[in-house]
Amino acid sequence: MRFMTSSDKPENAPETAAAPTGVAAQDWAQASAEPQYRAAVVDLLGALAYGELAAFERLAEDAKLAPTLADKAELAKMASAEFGHFQRLRDRLTEIGEEPTDAMQPFVAALDGFHKQTAPSDWLEGLVKAYVGDSIASDFYREVAARLDSDTRSLVLAVLDDTGHAGFAVERVRAAIEADPRVGGRLALWARRLMGEALSQSQRVVADRDALSTMLVGGVADGFDLAEVGRMFSRITEAHTKRMAALGLAA
Repeated sequence: MRFMTSSDKPENAPETAAAPTGVAAQDWAQASAEPQYRAAVVDLLGALAYGELAAFERLAEDAKLAPTLADKAELAKMASAEFGHFQRLRDRLTEIGEEPTDAMQPFVAALDGFHKQTAPSDWLEGLVKAYVGDSIASDFYREVAARLDSDTRSLVLAVLDDTGHAGFAVERVRAAIEADPRVGGRLALWARRLMGEALSQSQRVVADRDALSTMLVGGVADGFDLAEVGRMFSRITEAHTKRMAALGLAA
């Protein structure tokens, strides 16, 4: 699942300083010779691409709720960055001989369903959703990226680059809570709901895609096993707690 990029990488992200081994030590030309690995990467890029496209659309919608022209302009700039990320993923799928719309299609219903279930009711809820909900997806993709071939890993990390939204959201939400402390309780409940929905949706998407699930539990991409998947989600949860604190909210 991918919604929108965020800058604040979790401090407890998987260690990547050690020399890569297995698939992570190969480039795309080498790694893609394994059909199951290729299928997993196509799924991954398809999910990311649709997530970026959806993020672009949602930022445009959120801009309508922006209280000032300056805020509208900031969101427009971020939306443009998200669309640029989408274009890079689309072009990469084409480059490796895949039809981008076919790669994205399996993830449309799940992502659209998530966004429908978590539609923000106001400007602040939209900011929290982007910062908290989308960051969970970013954490997940960064975890997976450590086990990808070098070419795919570089692309995935590039499209997870900051669009400026993290700092923007923190500043606006903290200011709103300072102005009216009652806002904090409502937004904390909203963020907890987003956390549950995002993790559940991520797990369902992976479970529905055989190649992706095999990658995560230690098939074509070395380094993952069931115990490591559990630790991965623990790291994601810990990063969520830190983001809540940055917003001035209780996890």
